[in-house]
Amino acid sequence: MQFHDYGLILAFLVLVLAPAPFLGRYFFKALEGQRTLLSPLLRPLETLCYRMSGVDPDAQQDWKTYLLALLAFTLVSLLALFILLMGQGWLPLNPQHLPGMEWTLAFNTTVSFVTNTNWQAYSGEASLSYFSQMLGLTVQNFVSPAVGTAVLVAFCRGIGRRSTRELGNFWVDLTRATLYVLLPLCLPLALFLVWQGVPQTFLDYAHALTLQGGQQNIPLGPAASQIAIKQLGTNGGGFFGANSTHPFENPTAWSNLLMTAALIQIPAALVFTFGHYVKDLRQGRAILASMLVLFALGTAGTLYAELQPNPALARLPVEQRGSLEGKEVRFGSVASALYASTTTAASNGSVNAMHDSLSPLGGMLPLFNMMLGEVIFGGVGAGLYGMLLFVLIAVFLAGLMIGRTPEYLGKKLEAREVRLLVATLLVMPIGVLVLTALSTSLAGPAASVSNPGAHGFSQALYAYTSGTANNGSAFAGFSANTAYHNLMIGLAMLIGRFGYILPILAIAGSLAAKNRAPLGANSFPTQGPLFVVLLTLTILLIGGLTFLPALALGPIAEHLGQLAS
Repeated sequence: MQFHDYGLILAFLVLVLAPAPFLGRYFFKALEGQRTLLSPLLRPLETLCYRMSGVDPDAQQDWKTYLLALLAFTLVSLLALFILLMGQGWLPLNPQHLPGMEWTLAFNTTVSFVTNTNWQAYSGEASLSYFSQMLGLTVQNFVSPAVGTAVLVAFCRGIGRRSTRELGNFWVDLTRATLYVLLPLCLPLALFLVWQGVPQTFLDYAHALTLQGGQQNIPLGPAASQIAIKQLGTNGGGFFGANSTHPFENPTAWSNLLMTAALIQIPAALVFTFGHYVKDLRQGRAILASMLVLFALGTAGTLYAELQPNPALARLPVEQRGSLEGKEVRFGSVASALYASTTTAASNGSVNAMHDSLSPLGGMLPLFNMMLGEVIFGGVGAGLYGMLLFVLIAVFLAGLMIGRTPEYLGKKLEAREVRLLVATLLVMPIGVLVLTALSTSLAGPAASVSNPGAHGFSQALYAYTSGTANNGSAFAGFSANTAYHNLMIGLAMLIGRFGYILPILAIAGSLAAKNRAPLGANSFPTQGPLFVVLLTLTILLIGGLTFLPALALGPIAEHLGQLAS
């Protein structure tokens, strides 16, 4: 690594961590309806939204009513986007006259964007009209992270409130998350991207004459607005098929730096928001410390793996051994490895290099980031509520070790909460291990793998891990656009989204109804270094014990085979 590589990493950390406490406090005030700097501008719009939709902003909901409202909104979103994608050939803003999507691909894409996964089994510029990209995908890029934020806020209230059934109002939380959190951050980033060279136009594709005398169509479109929210909303779906490797999505080193930081900007800030909800910022800082430890381990490992030469090139001079396969020379190995680690830690899925071309260990660590279950920062809202589940599990384990009834912030964890926590531990194994086993054991689905042996298994394993973790990134070379994989990866995405949301809201309702006991001298501290170590080890042990055999069949076997060749 050179001096400017260390400068890149430092600048990235500053951009993420420096504004996080201030944004976290702002998010708390905005989501609770308190006055903020943007209230004079946005409060009238918020009020108008409630009047148009018939929502009473003062009405409170218990966890079941909250969940029913969320499921109703999700169902309407699924139906509306599916119909739009199927019928885009008859809709406006379609200068390329693209037909509607095939139904299994439309189903997969619909589920993908509604669940905040943004897995793409298609190429955006070749498959979707401007209308579909804007009204369909960009809208979901806003509301799907807003739903995740709403679930997080309800969970925070469940932990922070006492002797109540009220968790807030889903429609109010959804509206405020969109208006006050996502929109204000996306506007300046979109303008910055336009300045850097990202197109934002309704013009037809440009036609050019190549040096060889051939005709070339250059894709354009309203890209900057979608790319801003794809990064900040931890969505990841590219306007163009090559995603953030495309010069129209990620044109400069400056755009690459800001978009890498944007991947975890909101998840990092929401940790401080949680601290405000429970009236103890030390709790948020402890969780952030665990996230940073996990992120540092994954990033350092990925950087090390990608800066090592392929064993087949080990005899070449050092300056000729660098691995640039699948990477943009505009960014290089360090920026690509940092982006790969960040996007899989953030549950985003956008890429500025092809993960299929990473070294076996360089590809394994981003894969393991996802296998941990969207907790190393993770998606907007979803990452923190996933981490809070592990916090409760760590507290339960600590209670077993010291012989006390486990409690978190004065709320005792009893049999009901523990059963729900155990249920969440089954989500990733079912979506990843069971569905990957099916896809690789059946002759038809297994034909989607383009490489024999361990690397081919890694391709299928990565696809179903990405779907279940609601990430959306992929190993290139896996032919996902088949009826089987469109349906099964769609199922994995639904399992990964609602397999957590349902028990989380049930736990929130159960905790909110409990009274809060005062913390005593014998209470297990959840804000110090000891708890950070316990939480980090709990996450690593659960993830390692669950997925190490699968990793041994894929990237580990490939790495050992590479060394032996």
